[in-house]
Amino acid sequence: MSLTSPIEAGTRAPPHPQGALRFAPLTKHIGCEVKGIDLRQPVPADAASAIYRAWLDHAVLVFRDQDLSQEDLVRVTGIFGEFAPLGRPAHTLPKGFAKILPNIMLISNVRENGETIGALPDGEMMFHHDTIHRDDPHKATLLYSVEVPTYGGDTLFASGTAAYDALDPAMKAKLAGLRAVNFYVYNSVKRNDKQAVDATSQAVHPVVRTHDETGRKALYVNRLMSVQIEGVAEVESDALLDFLFDHSEKPEFVYTHVWRKGDLIVWDNRCSSHARTDFPADQRRLLLRTTVKGTCRPY
Repeated sequence: MSLTSPIEAGTRAPPHPQGALRFAPLTKHIGCEVKGIDLRQPVPADAASAIYRAWLDHAVLVFRDQDLSQEDLVRVTGIFGEFAPLGRPAHTLPKGFAKILPNIMLISNVRENGETIGALPDGEMMFHHDTIHRDDPHKATLLYSVEVPTYGGDTLFASGTAAYDALDPAMKAKLAGLRAVNFYVYNSVKRNDKQAVDATSQAVHPVVRTHDETGRKALYVNRLMSVQIEGVAEVESDALLDFLFDHSEKPEFVYTHVWRKGDLIVWDNRCSSHARTDFPADQRRLLLRTTVKGTCRPY
């Protein structure tokens, strides 16, 4: 039996009839709640197409009050593309789980027998794009909440598209053609620690990325992983990156998601970045993550 929570699968409520699919924008620039759908049921082709279109338009989709099995999550992920290889499998199975499917990653602070069962367990995280430190960064990420703390652990999503659109023409011209080096390290990277030897993975990408489906441009640097602009003196590079980080994180470009159990979120890594707020270390947080494979492109 495959479970997504300590609750037995047999106690799950039966699927309810699909209602009329509705889309409710969450902010002016980013985020949309999808209503009127039970993702335990197969998603018809026309509904899947409408969901995908809304995702391209809003970058972040929120599905509330879902009761998904791991198999459901895997099936829904397929709406958005091909699975990306799993980065970090579960160390141990959490209580109540018979197995973890191969394409699912645990994001959790839960510790059993003194060992963390999942990845990214504790504390806050600065804004970042998933796997921007690779040559083929992920296209999309899906995150489904099984257990959440009573407060904290919110996820903030920033629209790189809106941030780019708001730049003045002179800054847009200055950024044209620039490329940034992006590092990944197991501890929070700081831009004053630039030695490549410290990076477990690194890649170079445009500072401004052109979305391969919408054709829209978005800022594609972030505070956690972008460390240097290629061919630009360090002082100037740092000043420009600091400006772009501060600009892209302005509240008007951000949607803050306060998690409830049963939430599913899917976000577009090509045009949005995300961050996490701190949460109580003594409260359990457990989410299931899947990712969609990206491509190596000149952007």
